[in-house]
Amino acid sequence: MSSPPCRVCAHETRRLFDGPLLQRTVSYHECPQCGYVQTEEPTWLAEAYAQAINLSDTGIMARNERNARLVLRTVALLGLWRGRVIDFAGGYGLLVRMLRDRGIDAWWQDSYATNLVARGFEATPGEKADLVTAFEAFEHFVKPGEELARLAGFADNILFSTDLIPDPAPAPGTWWYYGVEHGQHVGFLRRRTLEWLAAKTGRHLVTDGKRVHLLTKKPVANWRWALARRGLGMEMLGAKFRLKSLTWSDFEQMGGKNR
Repeated sequence: MSSPPCRVCAHETRRLFDGPLLQRTVSYHECPQCGYVQTEEPTWLAEAYAQAINLSDTGIMARNERNARLVLRTVALLGLWRGRVIDFAGGYGLLVRMLRDRGIDAWWQDSYATNLVARGFEATPGEKADLVTAFEAFEHFVKPGEELARLAGFADNILFSTDLIPDPAPAPGTWWYYGVEHGQHVGFLRRRTLEWLAAKTGRHLVTDGKRVHLLTKKPVANWRWALARRGLGMEMLGAKFRLKSLTWSDFEQMGGKNR
């Protein structure tokens, strides 16, 4: 049986192994050109997304707190304190609300989840921003290249997170990021996958080599990105002096009144 084409670069893949996923067995394939590892065609997504946020996502609050700090550090690095941010695949709207509470003009977008806590701040199709974020999304994308092109349509700068798959690929049952209990993770990137995607969209890549990645139109020095990621609390100090929380103005905009 021939392997399917790579869903990133269209090169022919090679079969890696079979593994369990959602009480079935699926095949995993690796691209020798860009390094992408993908499942077979994911026919189980309706079952996997019966709930947009999977049951095992116990880290959702801590992750959004961490991501809010990362976004502050990134807008400081790029000089975009007053810029607009769109959170792509924004889930329940937690990150958007956290960012707006810190004074960032953040907006929500998600094709699968329901916006629960940032209602009224949904990005409209075709809307432009200065930074678009996509945290823990690329491993969900069936066609990462097409989704990245969508992100690039929002903004010149793209901040995202996804755990890079080791090389060689871990055996089934030995890497938690395969997400076999929920079936939503269907593809896994390596650094050379990121480099291929960056070149495809005309952007420069900086990455921590593990899970946090930034694509920009203008190059950013690796050492500056490393310092920005560490932050050392400076992002909160910068926000304090440069930004004003949008909590109250959002309340008024959404029809809130003084008593």
